[in-house]
Amino acid sequence: MSITWIMAAVYFALALGASIFLGPVVIPQLRKLKFGQAIREEGPQSHMSKQGTPTMGGFIFLTAFLFVMAVFFMNQLEVVFVMLSLVLFGGIGFLDDYIKVIRKHNLGLKSKQKLGLQLLASIILTIFASQFGTDTHLPFHLGNYDLGIWFFPLVVFIFLAVDNAVNLTDGLDGLATSVTVVVIFFYAVVAAVKGETALMWSAFAFAGALIGYLKFNWHPAKVFMGDTGSLALGGVVAAYAIALKIPFFIPIVGLIYVIENLSVIIQVLYYKKTKKRFFKMAPIHHHFELSGWREVKIVLTFAAVTAVAGVVSLLVL
Repeated sequence: MSITWIMAAVYFALALGASIFLGPVVIPQLRKLKFGQAIREEGPQSHMSKQGTPTMGGFIFLTAFLFVMAVFFMNQLEVVFVMLSLVLFGGIGFLDDYIKVIRKHNLGLKSKQKLGLQLLASIILTIFASQFGTDTHLPFHLGNYDLGIWFFPLVVFIFLAVDNAVNLTDGLDGLATSVTVVVIFFYAVVAAVKGETALMWSAFAFAGALIGYLKFNWHPAKVFMGDTGSLALGGVVAAYAIALKIPFFIPIVGLIYVIENLSVIIQVLYYKKTKKRFFKMAPIHHHFELSGWREVKIVLTFAAVTAVAGVVSLLVL
């Protein structure tokens, strides 16, 4: 095994250990501060038992990842870009969560406020990303293509679309975490193939932080990531794709995110037209839940689909 892969294992282990260590520290503090999850009344009734479960647990994997990155990678521009994405979108999520906690309601920032902040963060990050060049790798071995001026609106759109799609995926214990772990491992492999060692090591660290967090987020969850975590995840998923110049691969490897988002769009449009629901409930993970699937089965199935999508993505790289 080469030193590159040994170091990848080291960074993975460091972030994993940090996340596992932080769980028992952060969760009691969230309980003490009464940062409990408010469950939306229109959601599945089985979720009402989760009322009051500590939220903002995203702090666990955010802190673990940022700790490892700050110690080892602060001089790597692409890694700083990923870290900034996590901080900006995680900050928006924290603000949203904090308002929910204060109001004791599942409504935080108004949609326009949230979108406005996400747009601002996306513009800042897009300007940052332009330092890496405006070219991108196309699927199906079509090589690289310079997007030119179109790079800016495209990257802003990618950040907004991915961030909100990942946010929608966070609806079951361990779902967004499990799916995103697989996506991050895909990025790590792509980074290795491209010779982007720092990005590869950072991806392994982020995967380790997420797996450590999953110990506390697996069903039945002891803590929820909240928008603090889910918006940060979306920012990171988009950031790695942009830093590796593979944003057009997101709909392939992030197939679950796409399906979750489309299910909401279909549900809304179908209801407006017919006054009936296309799915039993949207996003689609709730449809399967109301169809009798257990949470763990849904999570494992969605993660498996993502793994297959990742293999397909590698084949068309």
